[in-house]
This record gives sequence, C-alpha cells and structure tokens, in this order.
Amino acid sequence: MTNPNLLDSTLTMILAGGQGERLYPLTREVAKPAVPFGGIYRIIDFTLSNCINSNLRKIYVLTQYKSSSLDRHLRRGWSFLHPELGEYIYTIPPQQQVADLWYRGTADAIYQNIYTLEQEKPERVLILSGDHIYKMDYSRMIDSHVQSGADLPVACVEVPLAQASHLGVMAVDESSRITGFQEKPESPAPVPGNPDVALASMGIYVFSTSTLVRTVSEEARRSQTRHDFGLNIIPRLVDSGKVFAYNLKDTNRNTTLYWRDIGRLGTYWEANMDLLEKHPEFDLYDESWPIRTFQVQRPPARVRVENAQSVRAIISNGCDIDDARVHHSILSPGVTVQPDASVTDSILMEGVDVGAGAVVRKAIVDHDVVIPPNSRIGVDAREDGQRFTITPEGIVVVPSGIQLDGA
Repeated sequence: MTNPNLLDSTLTMILAGGQGERLYPLTREVAKPAVPFGGIYRIIDFTLSNCINSNLRKIYVLTQYKSSSLDRHLRRGWSFLHPELGEYIYTIPPQQQVADLWYRGTADAIYQNIYTLEQEKPERVLILSGDHIYKMDYSRMIDSHVQSGADLPVACVEVPLAQASHLGVMAVDESSRITGFQEKPESPAPVPGNPDVALASMGIYVFSTSTLVRTVSEEARRSQTRHDFGLNIIPRLVDSGKVFAYNLKDTNRNTTLYWRDIGRLGTYWEANMDLLEKHPEFDLYDESWPIRTFQVQRPPARVRVENAQSVRAIISNGCDIDDARVHHSILSPGVTVQPDASVTDSILMEGVDVGAGAVVRKAIVDHDVVIPPNSRIGVDAREDGQRFTITPEGIVVVPSGIQLDGA
C-alpha cells in the first residue's frame, strides 16, 4: 500500500484546456473534457474518478477554451470534497500572472501557474490529461517514482502499431529507460521483439516540484517552440538519461489493458461502441472502481416495445422508447425514440428526439436535435455529406442547433 504521506504531499494538475478541434462539431459549444461519453458521463469524469479512487484529493483543473460547461459540470458533480479538510477540485483559467498570454501549450499552462505551486508547496506534481478513457491507480506510479529516484516516469501503454501514429511513441531499453521519443510519427517504432505494437505515452507524468518548476521555466524562455510536454520537454529530458517508462497497470477487472485516446471523432465513436460488447474490455459496472458524475434527476427509462429484439444498448435515465428499434447504440438521458423509428450503431446525446419512422445509422447526434419523422441519417452518404460532417470511417455527425427538414 502506498504511504498516505506520499499522496498528501502530491498535487494533481489536469490539463483540460485544449480546443478539441478533431472532435468538432461536438466541441463547438463545449470543452473537449466536457463532451459526453457512455450515456451519462463526461470525458473528464474518468480521469477525476481515477484520482479519487487513488486517494488523490488535491486537484487543479487547468481550463481555457469554452470552459463554462466544464466549470458547471465540475461544480455540480464534483463539489463533494471539503477544502477545510485539505481536499478540493479547483479550476484555473489562464491568469496571465507571468505573461500577458493564453496558455500556449501544456508546459506553458503549468508555467503560468507556478504561483499555485509556490502557494501549495507540494513535494511532487502529478500531471494528467483530461481526455482519455482508462482506469489507473496513480498512487502506484507515484510510489514507483519515489522508490526509483527517476527524474521523470512517463506512463505508457502498448497499442497496435497502426494506431500509434496519432500518439507519442517511446523507445526503451531493457531497464525501461526511455531512449527515444517520437510525437505522432508517420512510421512508429515497434516495441523490440513485438513488431505489431508500439509503446505509447499516456500523457501522465510525475515530477518533483523543483524539477518541474525548473523545466517549465527553461521552456518558457525558449523561442520557436510549442511549449508542449510531448513535443518539447519530454524529448529534451530523455537526453538526460533519467526518464523511465511506467507501464500501465490498470484496475479493470478484465485481463486486457484498456486505454483510449478519444481525441478524434472516429476513436470517440469506437470507444463508445466498446461499451456495448457482451464482455466489454472497459467495465463501467465494477463497484470497486466507481466512475462518478453528475446526473439531472429524471424518471427511469421507459421502453414500450412489442416483440422486442435483442438491443445491446445503453439506455440512460429519462429515455422513452415507444415501439421503436434501438440496436447497438448509446442513448443519453432524455432521448425519445418514437414509433417505427430505427436507431443502429449510434450515439444520441441528451434530449435528442427521433421522429416516427426515422432511421439513424452509424451516427453521432448532438444534444437536443429533433430528427423529423421518416428522416434518413446514415443511409445515403451523398445526401448526408451535403448536410453533416462525415468521418473517414463513415460516421455521420449531426451538430446541435441544426434544423432538419422532414423527409
């Protein structure tokens, strides 16, 4: 068991200020960490739940773009911690205390909040991203960092080589020391002895506070840089010879490690669909590792279907399905599916209304969209392309606020 004093002297900073351009139009109104996932959750809920389940209760969330929805969610769903007991979740937008600038990158976000580190005086800082889906006991990584004496452990996970070009890829030696780093390489380097997988950075770092302050301060003085941990700081620290890979040890009940970067529409849809498997790799129903969130009070879901077929769906509270077909789909709270409609391989956000006789296939429909009776979405790619975003995987994305004409 990790020494409680280690956790009490650790400050957690969650980077949640990215624009989320690759998730547009889902991020047109909300910050990427506030995008819904799995019916009732927001993306950031998974990182925050990992923190609470790891007994890390001193947390700052660094926000920036379109942060009002994220701030509101955190106030409503994550205000149960008690600051008078030394536990809290606070959001920090750019303060412009050290420069008249917005956050220029992940490292700059930390640099602009050095004042917070000076006030808190933690011995170490755990840095996390707010846009990944996984389960992890961070206390084990912190304990490993202290025991090893490494300058910097970087949490890593093996991923299929074909997926690694969107990630930061590590090269390591037999002692797990990182010897090379590639950020989003066109030709990722495989793990030695296993040509089908690469070792990807999870964007999780543990720094001693003194090392972190020195490193981000040096980075802030550099020109021609993105001020980014993955692009700039990690490759530079690798040359020091004391940066080590910490392989993911997740707390999933299944034997398969699960970590998903859902920064693109395609991977976002795929990760949601993963939840619908008969034995999903990522288990939402594990009571030993609860995923917390905020939920509006709604009545239970109501399903009125004669001759029901196997649906394999997640149906959230407040949904009303009236003699309609819902198959392999996720319905967020308050969704209505009217008679003779069909929803397949889709994600419907909160408050979506699917009209009678409408067909929705392989789509992501944003909140409060009204789909008129007998409409067709995901049936005719040419027609859909004139109205909606279509991903390379053929997923149709219907944005909120759109007015759809009836069929």
